[in-house]
Amino acid sequence: MATFPDFDPVYSAIKSSKPNIRVARFGSGYEQRTTFGLNQNPKEWSLTFDLSDQDADTVEAFLDARADDAANFDWSPPGDAATYKWTCAEWSRELYSVERSRITTVFRQVFEA
Repeated sequence: MATFPDFDPVYSAIKSSKPNIRVARFGSGYEQRTTFGLNQNPKEWSLTFDLSDQDADTVEAFLDARADDAANFDWSPPGDAATYKWTCAEWSRELYSVERSRITTVFRQVFEA
């Protein structure tokens, strides 16, 4: 299992939640809600990493390898000691200064073995 390189994102990191809820609406305005699936509340993190070009190369190579094998990776969100499984479907790299890069990612939590 691959683990994301040990680099901290810059603040502000954005955590999003989108609970998986099914809603049945009835003509009288009444509605009924129920959760769907075992893991109904996956998280998504929008992260920015401000890194040296060498460290940015490491992160980009890691993400490219995950894109090649379509595998998830382990990562611990800021302020959380637990490790969860994530995927990253897209990222961008900005070369904003001499020998400095900014990588912007979106990590989506997955529930796999």
